[in-house]
Amino acid sequence: MTAPEEDAIKGVWATMALAWEKGDARLFASVFDADVSFVSVRGEEQTTRDEVEQGHARLFATAYAGSRLEPDVRLIRPLGDDLALVHVTSAVLPADDKPAMTTHAQAVVRKRGESWSITAFHNMIPLGAPR
Repeated sequence: MTAPEEDAIKGVWATMALAWEKGDARLFASVFDADVSFVSVRGEEQTTRDEVEQGHARLFATAYAGSRLEPDVRLIRPLGDDLALVHVTSAVLPADDKPAMTTHAQAVVRKRGESWSITAFHNMIPLGAPR
């Protein structure tokens, strides 16, 4: 995998962070395939980009309003020419003085044309991590 491809994959998470900060669920969901397999930290399964958008619109309007997402891409492992496994640890920083929540995601990204998108995503809160 080339450095520009790795940068493009990291750009997927940069878009997610920007969308989170803006509270923009549509932009957040835009990095996922239309038929994504998405599992949230609560174990909720979403199988379309629209479901991811709707779920995050609720989060951005309530519990995570004004919060920020700080992703740290830890691993990009090619699985083929147009497929990669990605591990990301993220901090969700609340708008108030509460401690940040740490999450760990494992994702499969796919290249279509010149852009990368998430086709499978499983997010969780590691044992012992701040919640």
